[in-house]
Amino acid sequence: MVRTYFLLVWTWTRAAAAYPASFALMCVLGFVTAALDVAVILVIFANTTTLAGFSRDEVLFLYGAAALPFTICDTFVSNIDRVSQHIKAGTLDTVLIRPVSAWVQLTADRFNASRAGRILQAVLVLGYAVAALGLDWGRTWMIPVMVLTGLVIFSALWTLGGALQFVLTDAPEVISSFTYGGLQLTQYPFSIYGRDLVSGVTYVLPLAFVNWQPGLYILGRDDPFDTPEFLRFLGPAAALVLSLLAALAWRQGIRHYRSTGS
Repeated sequence: MVRTYFLLVWTWTRAAAAYPASFALMCVLGFVTAALDVAVILVIFANTTTLAGFSRDEVLFLYGAAALPFTICDTFVSNIDRVSQHIKAGTLDTVLIRPVSAWVQLTADRFNASRAGRILQAVLVLGYAVAALGLDWGRTWMIPVMVLTGLVIFSALWTLGGALQFVLTDAPEVISSFTYGGLQLTQYPFSIYGRDLVSGVTYVLPLAFVNWQPGLYILGRDDPFDTPEFLRFLGPAAALVLSLLAALAWRQGIRHYRSTGS
């Protein structure tokens, strides 16, 4: 399945690379567009020294820790949000009769390699923040765990969104509020939000485990909302539960799909 996925990705990448100037320009534009979010953070700190008790470099760390898994998922998984388009066009029937997982085909569909510029931008921001903060190296083992957890959580959210489209064919905008909206939420310290919102994205939709809870451990900070300290280490468990729910929802969506007959 993995081999098939990367063969499909390579096919779309070769097609895009047939126009090298356009491909390079799209990569640069992706990098610049993503950098605008960092520019907003820098503008904020041009007028203040802390944001809800967090320094500029700490906020950049939280931003990079959320942006890296998000941009990877946006590149390799987000195309699954086109499920409703395939249902309306009747092309999902073609997907389902092929001897390859429908999830693999749909996530690789119209793969856009030019989004690599956004991934590079996230890597640079996270790398800068780690170097600038002078972190306790005894805690940095959590960084790769945090990134992998974020990958699973965002992939699960997109998969849940794809599954929802079997029921609500006009759901892509709703899905974006949880995926792209999730990035906007997690790129700032959660201490700027209300307690009820933070509780919701901790105990219901586990976005807090993308970067906030593990980030507090890495930075050696106390949670301003006084959540139990063991939550700092529950990211992988939360990601596993969400991914199982997403897999179940996706399977149910596929099983209950009825052909358009076209």
